[in-house]
Amino acid sequence: MDFYVVLGVRPGATDGDIRRAYRRLARQFHPDINPGDRTAAARFHEISRAFETLVDPERRKRYDAGDVPAVAPPATPAAGFAGFDFSPRVHAEPSTTFGDLFAGTILAATDRRPVRGADLHLDLAVGLEEVARGAHLPITVHRLAVCHSCAGAGTVRTSADDCRACDGTGVTRVKRGHMIFTQPCERCDGTGARVRVACATCGGAGTEPRSDQVHVDVPPGVIDGAVLRLDGLGHAGRHGGRPGDAYVTVRVTPHALYRRSGDDLHVEVPVAVHEAALGVRVPLRLPDGSRVRLKVPPGTQSGQRFRLRERGLPSARGGPAGDLVAEVRVMLPHLLDERSKELLREFGRLQRDSVRDGRFPIEEDA
Repeated sequence: MDFYVVLGVRPGATDGDIRRAYRRLARQFHPDINPGDRTAAARFHEISRAFETLVDPERRKRYDAGDVPAVAPPATPAAGFAGFDFSPRVHAEPSTTFGDLFAGTILAATDRRPVRGADLHLDLAVGLEEVARGAHLPITVHRLAVCHSCAGAGTVRTSADDCRACDGTGVTRVKRGHMIFTQPCERCDGTGARVRVACATCGGAGTEPRSDQVHVDVPPGVIDGAVLRLDGLGHAGRHGGRPGDAYVTVRVTPHALYRRSGDDLHVEVPVAVHEAALGVRVPLRLPDGSRVRLKVPPGTQSGQRFRLRERGLPSARGGPAGDLVAEVRVMLPHLLDERSKELLREFGRLQRDSVRDGRFPIEEDA
């Protein structure tokens, strides 16, 4: 069970987002508003677990790290709406007082206008190979989808008779201490006739958690941090509202050999001393799978750069491809035998003045 999905918020949601989501769901599923409804009570238990975990910074940090809290048995709270302020305050945050809580419940019972679903935000890691060629990559979307049992209605039809929750009166009474509150019956929308009951699958929410694997088209040349939109793959809407969208942020992972700079590719090419002196052609395999041969001319110095036009990454804007910039690194050999050492000494005697061009005279050994 994903606590973020239960509350209908994204993983990066703020503390305020989590509290608002909890208040909204508590109004709908609290056992005192749904007396005798075990499905609503179980759903409220899940919502409370998710809220208690995510609203606490330490518990949320452990949860995000994979430490899932143990499942506790569902229980109906002894005191209703713990954590809500029962006294009206002048500067209170909207929908935090007890009166506002029930005002939201009454509105929810009568307002059936379509509500668009919330958006989802996901990350997708891609390698430089996918950037070079483009890719069609799978990603798992965890979301609240339309309930398969009630098609999102939240209720199922029954024969028309008096509503059992309100005995046909259209109102219910909730007792808190010495106070009694009267509100329109949620079960029958205040009509007194029970023509619909809550869906057993979703508990009247009209949505259920679902995980779907979809594929994302990653265009060639995509940049790190680019956002791709998946239309209609966010959370389901309410009362027939359209679903939200899923926004996928592309994260380009580093490559072992190549470094990206815009559309250009940079690579360090190691060559031996004799190859730098005499010249060599070095084969390179590019991230898109193609091959090139880098021509290193005789006398190449370490740190010298060569540019191969339009052999870098494709442009996401539709322009020409970037360049491949290869920097030569002259590597000294590991001398393991006397023969190699002697050859190098001989080479040094022949070229003793060529490196410093006579500017640094070499004194003979005493």
